[in-house]
Amino acid sequence: MNTDTTASVSTHILDTSVGRPAEGVAVRLSAKGVARPGSDAAWVALGGSRTDADGRCKDLPALPEGTTHVRLDFDTETYFTRPENTLKQAEAQQDAPRVRDSGAFFPEVAITFAVVPGEHYHVPLLLNPFGYSVYRGS
Repeated sequence: MNTDTTASVSTHILDTSVGRPAEGVAVRLSAKGVARPGSDAAWVALGGSRTDADGRCKDLPALPEGTTHVRLDFDTETYFTRPENTLKQAEAQQDAPRVRDSGAFFPEVAITFAVVPGEHYHVPLLLNPFGYSVYRGS
């Protein structure tokens, strides 16, 4: 029987346009249901981190007891508009535009999900300049 009273969250990002981990992406973690339960409860910002060279956030804050919903906000615009990343993507994809008019099609990716106390939630983000996919990992 699991006696943990809080859920935990981890994430990593793979840039599928270059086939490598996405390093240096800012990730913010927020929780809901902390002060009061219910769908109308306010989001509580818990803090954030940046992905390392392996695309992982190893130091996201712990979730407070009573958390029912979690939101991860990924700052993808800053990542995709860094000159070194724009060049890598253009070289990896022969037909990729070297300069994009709008910077990033998705300036941020926000993933919201429900959690159950005692469970761990690993949320990988597969990212490219024009789309993304997310799933519950292990």
